[in-house]
Amino acid sequence: MAKFLRGDSDTTSRLDALEAHVAEQQRIIDDLSDGLLHQQKEIDRLKKRLEASDDRLAELESGLPSPGNEKPPHY
Repeated sequence: MAKFLRGDSDTTSRLDALEAHVAEQQRIIDDLSDGLLHQQKEIDRLKKRLEASDDRLAELESGLPSPGNEKPPHY
């Protein structure tokens, strides 16, 4: 009977170790998920800024005279 109890204790400790391991993995997954969400929000914010910059650049370029086929003054 002592052997059975020892085996049961070993099984319990192994189960406890597995549960702790799964809990740690879940914490890591949650941390990674939070980081990914933060990065996606930052990417979205940067995309909006880039689009606004592109729009502003196009607006500024539209006000410039179109370049001709003239040679630069140093030729």
